[in-house]
Amino acid sequence: MRISTQQFYARSQGQMTSLGAAADRVQNQIATGKRLAAPSDDAVAHQRLAGLKRDAADDAAARTNIELSATMLAASDAALGAIEKQMQRASELALQARNDTLSPSDRAAIATTIDGLIDDIFTLANSRDIRGQSSFGGGGDAAFARDAGGAIAYVGGTAASPIPVGQAGEVQVVEQGGAILGDAFVTLQALSAALQANDATGIGNAVDGLATAAETIAAARGSIGARAIRMDMELTRLDNVSLSREEARSGMEDTDISAAVTELQKTLTVLQATQASFGKLTALSLFDYLR
Repeated sequence: MRISTQQFYARSQGQMTSLGAAADRVQNQIATGKRLAAPSDDAVAHQRLAGLKRDAADDAAARTNIELSATMLAASDAALGAIEKQMQRASELALQARNDTLSPSDRAAIATTIDGLIDDIFTLANSRDIRGQSSFGGGGDAAFARDAGGAIAYVGGTAASPIPVGQAGEVQVVEQGGAILGDAFVTLQALSAALQANDATGIGNAVDGLATAAETIAAARGSIGARAIRMDMELTRLDNVSLSREEARSGMEDTDISAAVTELQKTLTVLQATQASFGKLTALSLFDYLR
């Protein structure tokens, strides 16, 4: 029979230490739910996880801007929608005013109503977004202003800065109100003046002008709607990318509890068997063997 040596002791103790460390590692994976506790556990996976984390941070920033853009576009569309209704009302009144049976006082009364509509549209045209900026100011401090004589003119800028939205590039969320509503104000105020002057020709011209202004506003809403759809599509894309990224992260980082429990049981079984065998063999002595 071969007697235990220092080499045997060292080898056995090394095995038990290794098995104990393996058991501790798996127990920690089960407790934390994370397969990787340190970069040394899997250097390649750790690098990929760092890349996924950077991508997630970039997408989070893009999502914030996209949601902001969508909110601002929705507000601009709502304001233009309200303006469209007022313009439709003005068109109806203009058509009514063309009736030859109306008296000058009747037309003057309609002019008063038109002036009220102009005030409402003026307020809507000078609405501000959630950042406090003029929605239709084109980057300027305000969109429209009245001069001393009451005439309304565009006083905004011509080039507002777009908002960056990640891989989707950038999106313009501030409108150039002069191009959208300038003609509307000119036509509405001309209509009011024609009504007060009982000018049938001026009223007729205003009817045509209101139709053209309405088409311009509708086109602007179409452009805003297209940008809003683009933001919705980008949010959907980010949701899909985020889901795929989370699946990839989970596959590399999260613990498969079922597999880990099985591994732990195997490791503990081998450790217990090794400890039992080591204990029996170290209890032997040459005297016990000869006896």
